[in-house]
Amino acid sequence: MTIGFRVLQAQRKVSPEWVARFREVPVANVSDSMNRMTAGGANLRPMHRAGVLAGPALTVKARPGDNLMLHYAIDIAEPGDVIVVDAGGDLSNALIGEMMVAYAVKRGVAGIVINGAIRDAANIGAGDFPLFAAGVSHRGPYKDGPGEVNVPIAIAGMVIEPGDLVIGDDDGLLCVPYDEVAAVYDRAHAKHAAEVKQLEQIARGENDRRWVLKSLQQKGCALPQ
Repeated sequence: MTIGFRVLQAQRKVSPEWVARFREVPVANVSDSMNRMTAGGANLRPMHRAGVLAGPALTVKARPGDNLMLHYAIDIAEPGDVIVVDAGGDLSNALIGEMMVAYAVKRGVAGIVINGAIRDAANIGAGDFPLFAAGVSHRGPYKDGPGEVNVPIAIAGMVIEPGDLVIGDDDGLLCVPYDEVAAVYDRAHAKHAAEVKQLEQIARGENDRRWVLKSLQQKGCALPQ
């Protein structure tokens, strides 16, 4: 087996049931429930018009500027998969454009994450296929490899293993480890419910703000007498 140029078989992936549940929870609530210690970096932004990203990760480690392994990942993706590509964040060459997106949609891919650049941004931006990327470049990719599929990757310190849950919305991208999905969901769902209740209290003018003054006093802030 050649390290750096290989395709492995994924051993597990989050179920469609968990994917559906996480679609109903804002990414920010999930992030808070993971102690705000995990993120895909502020550079990864949604390039599509609207739509939530959620699904099991099909990971790709690509040479910057080269999309050969991404092409193969689309070929082998199962419906509902999210293809996540670590291309080193390089923006010199776009790794995907409207033709590859059209093929991914036809294959039933749930979304694509590119730690790198895309092109055909206007066409992609007018659609609802979830696509996150770090930037845009008109320069096309090479197709020579090497690269790897279904290996652990990392983006901005966020480790993503094949089959982990990947979610994204307008606030950014997040990975929930396979073994932590149930526990994280319970906390995130409770957090979301609490925030909905708080918004209702704000609308009624009943939200309790005494904690702000109390916190300032406890921290020794000088306040007017």
